Amino acid sequence: MTACYQLKVVTEFASAHTLRDYPGACSRMHGHNWKVELEAVATRLDDVGMAIDFKVMKQAANEVGDELDHRYLNDLEPFKTINPTAENIASYMYKAISARINSDHIKVTALTLWETERACVRYSEQM
Repeated sequence: MTACYQLKVVTEFASAHTLRDYPGACSRMHGHNWKVELEAVATRLDDVGMAIDFKVMKQAANEVGDELDHRYLNDLEPFKTINPTAENIASYMYKAISARINSDHIKVTALTLWETERACVRYSEQM
C-alpha cells in the first residue's frame, strides 16, 4: 500500500472586486475578507518525519494571497479579462500555489475559498 498524508493550512487576505455583467449588487465594487484553505497530499515523509512543513504551505498560500491582498482584483491579471468570481480566484490561486510547492511526492489537491462565513467554492483538478 502507498502511504497517503493529507495536509491542510488556512490563510486569509482581503480584496475588492466588481463582477462584470452580473445582474445585481455585486456588479458594484465591494470587498471580502477571503479565507483560504489549502489542501495537499503527500506520499512519503522526509528525514524529519514531515510530508511538507506547514510553514512552506502557508508561505506559498500567503505569497499568492499577498499578490491579491488589499487590491482591486479587476486591475490584476488574469482578472482584467476573466471575471474575478470566487470560482476564478480559487482556480487562479490553486494553480499559482501548485507551481510553488508541487513535487514528486507532494501535490496540491484542493483549494477552498470562503467569500463569506456561509459561502465558499472548492477547486480541485483530476490527478
